Amino acid sequence: MPTVLVTGASGYIAKHIVLRLLRAGYHVRGSVRDATKGQALRDALTPLLPDGQAETHLSTVTLDLLRDDGWTEAATGTDAVLHTASPFPMVQPKDPQELIAPAVEGARRAIRAARDAGVNRVILTSSVAAVSGCDLPSGRATYDERDWSDPAYPGITPYSVSKTLAEKAAWDMVASDAPGIGLTTINPGFVVGAPLDGHYGTSLAVVERLLSARDPMLPYFGFTTVDVGDIAEMHLRALQRDETIGQRLIGVAGFLWFTEMAEHLARSFPDRKIVTRRAPNVVIRFLGLFDPAIRSILPSLGVRTDVDASRARDMLGMTFRDPRDSLSDTAQWLMDQGRV
Repeated sequence: MPTVLVTGASGYIAKHIVLRLLRAGYHVRGSVRDATKGQALRDALTPLLPDGQAETHLSTVTLDLLRDDGWTEAATGTDAVLHTASPFPMVQPKDPQELIAPAVEGARRAIRAARDAGVNRVILTSSVAAVSGCDLPSGRATYDERDWSDPAYPGITPYSVSKTLAEKAAWDMVASDAPGIGLTTINPGFVVGAPLDGHYGTSLAVVERLLSARDPMLPYFGFTTVDVGDIAEMHLRALQRDETIGQRLIGVAGFLWFTEMAEHLARSFPDRKIVTRRAPNVVIRFLGLFDPAIRSILPSLGVRTDVDASRARDMLGMTFRDPRDSLSDTAQWLMDQGRV
């Protein structure tokens, strides 16, 4: 079976991708930032795979998004590169370059490594953040793959800028410097679902916050949401289908307001105190003066963003899981693990 280089393999989404690749019979070479993360990755996957497969089919290498060392060597001998590595913060940094530089340079290094190693297939994990940060054309109510976030759009976050510029950098490189590479991008919404181990970064911080009831009221804010397993499956199917070359593929199951998430969790876990009351926007703006996490969502208060995932359903045969079920799984895992 083919060998696939998965960058950022110890990440929340990436671990699910690696698991699906291994279960499909692929050999995986996963890049991590340090060797300890490589062992943690193997420890997480070993109980979920046939005996010995995590040893025989999975290897790890150390790569840095901001350094050239080792990238071409890591891609050499592989049949495809799945580039998932990119910083994802809970709180937006004061200096946007903290996110933009590793995202953009990492995308360029992944494409360059594939080209120099003679690999002709790349799947890049982007985001709906690279799609919906712009005004919709007149007459349209839904974003789709034709749309690109504008880095100068009012209120756009450094994270959205980083994902937009990174994805554009990848497409530009394929168009100019690496024309032999077949590129596909996967653009997930807000990803939820039980992680494979306790190393999940900031991905589940929103659910942790809801379960902790640390806020007396909730902001008028929401996300286009999707299950982590569905996003992993999209990567696998895109890799296996040449018709996805040259395509952006959005992965979302639906839009949920914060209050909808909280109300669902309150129904699912009636013994747990969960705040469901929505705060007036003026209160949230005041709280944003003191809480950086709240401050980052202020431009999106009351803004519903609907995104069309029909291309993924048609081209990949995806049937997206109800995000409420994914939310329940996330919450149950966090409680079982004593995280909240």
